Amino acid sequence: MLTSLAWSLGLGLALEVSCAPSVPQALRRQSANNFTSYTIPPLESSSSSSVRASAIKVKADTFLYGPSIAGNTSFWPTGSLGNSTVNADFAALSTDTPIDVPNVEADAAVVTSTIAAAGGLKQLSDYNLLYKDQWKKSLPDGVDVGVLTNYTNDLFFSMERLSVNPFSIKRLDASATLPFQVDNGITTNITGTTVSGLLKSGNLFYVDHRDQATLESTGRFAAYCDAYFYIHPTSGDFLPLAIRTNTGSNLIYTPADTANDWLLAKMMFNLNDFWHSQWYHLSATHNVLEIIWEAAYRTLSDEHPVMALLKRYVVSIRIFGYRVSAITDLINTGGFIDQSFAFTGAAAGVSTTKFYQSGEAGNFQSNYFYRNLQNRGLYNNTFGPKIKSFPFLEDASVIHTSIQSVMTTFVDSYYTSPSSFQQDSELQAWIAEAKPAQIMDFPTSVDRQTLIDILTQFAYLGSAAHQTLNTNDLAEIKGTLPFHPASLYSAVPETKGVTDLMPFLPPANASVQQLILLGLFARPTFVNSNVSLSQMFNDTTMLGKMPTKIADASATFEKEMLAQSKVVAARSFDKDGLSQGMPFIWRTLDPQRAPYYLTV
Repeated sequence: MLTSLAWSLGLGLALEVSCAPSVPQALRRQSANNFTSYTIPPLESSSSSSVRASAIKVKADTFLYGPSIAGNTSFWPTGSLGNSTVNADFAALSTDTPIDVPNVEADAAVVTSTIAAAGGLKQLSDYNLLYKDQWKKSLPDGVDVGVLTNYTNDLFFSMERLSVNPFSIKRLDASATLPFQVDNGITTNITGTTVSGLLKSGNLFYVDHRDQATLESTGRFAAYCDAYFYIHPTSGDFLPLAIRTNTGSNLIYTPADTANDWLLAKMMFNLNDFWHSQWYHLSATHNVLEIIWEAAYRTLSDEHPVMALLKRYVVSIRIFGYRVSAITDLINTGGFIDQSFAFTGAAAGVSTTKFYQSGEAGNFQSNYFYRNLQNRGLYNNTFGPKIKSFPFLEDASVIHTSIQSVMTTFVDSYYTSPSSFQQDSELQAWIAEAKPAQIMDFPTSVDRQTLIDILTQFAYLGSAAHQTLNTNDLAEIKGTLPFHPASLYSAVPETKGVTDLMPFLPPANASVQQLILLGLFARPTFVNSNVSLSQMFNDTTMLGKMPTKIADASATFEKEMLAQSKVVAARSFDKDGLSQGMPFIWRTLDPQRAPYYLTV
C-alpha cells in the first residue's frame, strides 16, 4: 500500500542525489567549520575577512532564486549549489521518513482486519473500531482523551477553533457587515440576543471557507462553509451559533436543528477547516521560513552566529526536502490528497498560493505570534470581552516567551551597542536581501528589538506554529473520525431532516486510507527524544562556539520546557469534565511531544 512512498523517499531519491552537482571547493572549505567561534564580520580589511567574503560570494553566485514549486509562493532554490542543496535535503529527509512506513502498514493491516471481522462500519459508534486497541506502533499513545466520547458536544467543536486550528477565526468588529443573517428568534433562544446584538457587543466571531467553492473536486463532496461563533453573554463560554453551507439550497444550520442535522453541519465545517489548516500550514511555516533561509544563506557567512542559530533551530539541512516530498506523494495526481480529500492535489497548490500571496500566511511581521492574534481580535482586544479559555495562547505563549528570552541573550551577547548592527555588513546584507528575495513584510532595517523579533518568529514558526497545525496533531485529533472527514461521500443535503449520517461519512476502506496518511505524520519516535522542542538549542558544538551566557540561556530554556511538559502531561478533566475549558485533553504543544523544527 505504501511502497510507492518508501520508494520515492528512499532508493529513487538516492539515484537523484548521486547525480547532484558538487559543492564548490571554496564553500566546502568554509563549511568544514574549522573556526573556533562564531563572530560577526570584522570592520577592518583582513585576509580572514576576504576569505569570508569570498565564501559568501560563492554561495550568492551558485545558490539562486528559481520559480516556486507546489504552488506559486516563495522562490525555490536553483543554480548548482541550490540544486545540490535541494537534493541533499531530500536525501536527508528520506533517511528519516520511511522508518515509520512499516509501522503504519502493519497497523493498517490490523485495523482493516478488525473492521472486517466486525462486519464493517454500520453506525457512528463503529468508528471507535478504527481506534480501540489500534495503531499501537504508529500512534502508541492513542488519540487525545475525549475525542471519541465527547465530539458531539458543541463546546468540543467550538474550542477546536482555539486550539486545533486557531488560525482561521477572527472577531467581527461592530462596524462589520454581517456576512449572513440568522433568524432573530432562533438566535435569541440560543444566545439571549440577536446576531446584531452579538456583533455590537464584540461577542461575534467568524470563519470563512467560501473560497473552497472554486477548488477542483476529486468527485467526492463538500460544502463551502462559513460560520459564526460567539461568547455567551452569561456563561462566557465560546460556542458555535450557525453554519452556512454555500452550496445547493445554501442551508443555514444552528444548534436548534435536529441532532443529526447539526452534527452533519459541524462535520462539513470541519472538512473545510481541516483543508484550511494544512495549506495555511504549508504557506505560513514552510514557505515563509524557506525564503528567509535562502536570503540568509546567500548573505551570511557560516561563521556568523545568526547563520549558526538558523541552522540549528530549524534543522535547515532538510528544509528544502518537504516541498519535493509533497509533489512526489502528497499533491501529485493520484497521490494521498487525491485519495482522501474532497479537493485535488492541484487544488492544494491553489489554496497554498492564495494563503501566501494574500499575506494571510505569507506576511512575516504581521504574523508575529501576538500581533497575529491581536489583529484577529483574539488577544489584547479593545473591543468585546476577553476570551475565557484560549488553549493555544496558553500553551504557545509559554514556548514563545522562552524562545524570546534565549534570542534576547543571543542578540545582547553579540551586539553590545546600537552601532553594532550597522557595522555588521552581513546582517545588513541579509535585511537588504529581503527585497530581491521578495520576502513579504520583512523588516527593512534592523536594531536590537527587530533582530530579537525576527529570530523569535523564525523559531516559533518552525516549532510551535507548525506543530499546532501538523505532525502529531493530525492523527491525535485534527483528522480523527467520524468528526473530521476529509471528504463527504454523499452530496450536501438540499433540505434538513437527515436521519442517517453514515452515507455522508468515509466507508471503511476510505477511513483507513485517511488514517494511514495521518499516521505517516504522527512520528512517535520524536516524543521525549533529542529532537523534541525542549532540545531546540541543545547543541554542544554550536554552544561551544558562542558566549557562555547563551549556553546558560539554552539550559534555562530546556528546564522551562521540561517543566511545561509536566504541566501538559498532568492535565486531566476537572469537575465539569473540562481541560483548559475543553471536553478533550489537548497535548499538541507538550514540549516533549512536539519537535523543535519543521518536519512531516
